[in-house]
Formats: sequence, C-alpha cells, structure tokens
Amino acid sequence: MPELSLVWLRRDLRLHDNAALYHALHSGRPVLPVFIFDKIILDALDERRDRRVEFIYQEITRLRDELAAMGSALVVRYGTPIDVWMQLLNEYEIGEVFANRDYEAYAQERDAAIGGLLREHGAGLELSKDQVIFEGDEVLTGGGTPYTVFTPYSRRWKETLSDFHLKSYPTEQYFSNVFKTDPLPNVSLVEMGFEAVGEPFPAREASANLLRGYAERRNFPGVEGSSRLGIHLRFGTVSIRELARQAQAQSETFLSELIWRDFYFQILQHFPHVGRGQAFRPAYDRIAWRNDEAEFAAWCEGRTGYPIVDAGMRQLNALGWMHNRVRMITASFLIKHLLIDWRWGEAYFAKKLLDYDFAANNGGWQWAAGSGTDAAPYFRVFNPTLQTQKFDPQLVYVKHWVPELNSLDYPPPIVQHEFARERVLKVYKAALGKEDA
Repeated sequence: MPELSLVWLRRDLRLHDNAALYHALHSGRPVLPVFIFDKIILDALDERRDRRVEFIYQEITRLRDELAAMGSALVVRYGTPIDVWMQLLNEYEIGEVFANRDYEAYAQERDAAIGGLLREHGAGLELSKDQVIFEGDEVLTGGGTPYTVFTPYSRRWKETLSDFHLKSYPTEQYFSNVFKTDPLPNVSLVEMGFEAVGEPFPAREASANLLRGYAERRNFPGVEGSSRLGIHLRFGTVSIRELARQAQAQSETFLSELIWRDFYFQILQHFPHVGRGQAFRPAYDRIAWRNDEAEFAAWCEGRTGYPIVDAGMRQLNALGWMHNRVRMITASFLIKHLLIDWRWGEAYFAKKLLDYDFAANNGGWQWAAGSGTDAAPYFRVFNPTLQTQKFDPQLVYVKHWVPELNSLDYPPPIVQHEFARERVLKVYKAALGKEDA
C-alpha cells in the first residue's frame, strides 16, 4: 500500500471547496478521507434520538456515495479520536493528516493530542482555515489587539476583505488524486446507540429570493424569512466562502450575520475564558442568581404564561430550531424576568438546537445577560408583550405554537413584567455597583 495523505473531516462535511481536502490533494500522495464519530462527544449527549447525529450520519452517507463514484472511499469509525488514530496508524502508511481548524476548547485539546501522536509516528497534522472567512489574528485593531465591539470589527472586516478571501478551493480539478479502493464498512446509528427520527432537514441552498428579502423578513417569526442555513454552517455542508459571495451580492444584512459569526469565533480564540463557562466581563460572575428550578422547567417547557416566550420554547423543543428574534426574547426572559443564570439557558440551547455552535450561542447568551461583548446595557429588559406587538402583531407565530391561548388551559404569567424588571435591576446593581452601570 502506498503512503497516503488522510483528510480528517469534522465540521466540513463536503468535498467541494474544502481547504483541507484541497491541500491534501496537492500533497503528492493518494488521498483518503476519514470521519470519526467521536465517542467522547456522543457519550455526553442525553438523548439517544439526537437529530444532529442523524444529520451527520445522513451527510456521511452522502459523502461515501460521492467518493464511491470516484472509485474511492470514506473511512468511518466510532471511538475516541486517540484510539481511532492509533488504529489508523497501524492500518495505513500515513505521510500526513490534513484537517480544518476547529476553535472550541475540546477541539483544541483533541487536535494537540492527535498532532503529538502523529509526530511520534513520523507523520504530521496540517490544519487549515475553512469554517470562517477571517480567524483570530486576521482582523485586529490598529494597535494589533482583538476587537471586542462588533461595529468597528465589522468595518475592519469589510476593509480587509478581497476577492482572494472569497475564492473557492477548486477541489474537483484534483479528484483524480483520491486513493483508489473499494467502499469501506460504515458504522450504523444502532451500533453507536442512537435511533433515527427520519424527519427531513432544512434544504442546503439559500435561494436568491430569500437572501434578497432577508432584511425585511428576518425579524418576523410568523413568516418564512430565515435562511435556515445554521445547521449547514455548523457542520460545513455549505462553503462559507460561497455563501459570503452570495450575501455580498444580494444581502448586506445576511453578510452582517456571517461577520457576527466570525466575530464570535475570534472572541473565543482571543478570550478562551468564555469557553470555560466564565462571563466575558468578570464582574458579571458576581450576580446573585435566583435559579429557581421549577421556573426554569416552566421556561424549558413553554408554560411561562408569556405567549411569545412559550411559542419560542415549544418551537425549539419540537423542531430543534427557534427563530432568531425569538431566541433573543426567550433568553432575555430567562435572565432578566426569572433571574436564572444565563449558563442554564446556554446549556439548554446547546442540548436542543440543531444549529448549535458554541461561539455564537455563548456570544448570544452573554449579550442578553449584559456580560458579553457588545452587550446590551443590563438595564435594558425586553418587554415580551411589546416584542409580540412589534414582531408578531397578528399572533400568527404565537397561535401556531400556543393554540390554547386565551383558554383556561393556558397558565397565567409566571411573573409580572414591571416587578421582574425592578427586581433584576436591583440585583444587577448590587453585584456591579458603578463598575458596569
């Protein structure tokens, strides 16, 4: 068997415009892709019917078929990364492993360990930028420091952008360099202890019409105005470069959302304490949360007596997705109305969202809590009733998810808005004093 270049697919489940695959195809060795169902991650999941696992399995099956059509294969394994790579080193002559960078804390530790193992065996691990347009040190202030406020970051991001940064990697031109082999065994969901739900996932393509109308429709949960591309960005089944090109041509608002995504990734890189459960602004870790478990359960289950909040949580529980505007409303309600630690909500979203991405999820929750970058002032408390009047005035969204509205089956408000507002301001002020007022 010849010496191979292996491509380790993780958050980049596509062959098209894939940086790591492109560099592997140029390595001078035959290329064999690998995917590992990481036992460490999967064992931490509470549910055995996790649709994210099913989505990954669906995409892995698609990739196996695409590679089989080229006379190649995808190595699919289930286990801890260190154990799987020890097996692969025994099975194949590995010259080098190519992968795209992942910025989360666990991924950083995993890649450091695998890189060390490969070096011990005379191979290397080459990491490329692929899931963002700009990573940590590519967009800095004039003083060479990271941005902590979005607006100037966005301005510099756009100034730095060139056609080069949005150019696709032409992997298709070099597919002849894949390793020729018969299809290899797959791992089944059952073998990993998971069940398939079988419901369809959002389509991969963002239509031109959707992006053109995105700015006008994105804030109204009762209409189809969201791109629904979050899960595809999370697992890399779409190219961020192609999507940014489309947004650049058709929707400045959607492009801004992609810049927010880069922004939160660079925050995670430069301020790793946010990845360890700490507030971006340390003073906010002094807040005396109530953390009432019964009220938290009511929030999770969508029975707070605030229709827009309950609609959002029911949508999340049913679909694994929630409208972006309603994510802000539900997050604010948990933190400001119930005085429950934002980390509880962050963890619940992490458990339920198909498009869960740590950097953006953490950034959004800390924004709502006032503890993060670009944070809303802590004294800004969303009024759910006013938010409903503004963004769902005909109650189209609310009535869909809360059909028992205006009946005796619907619970009264769990807390009165004005009382909750006064309470949270008092608690925040006691913790922060004048430091963050």
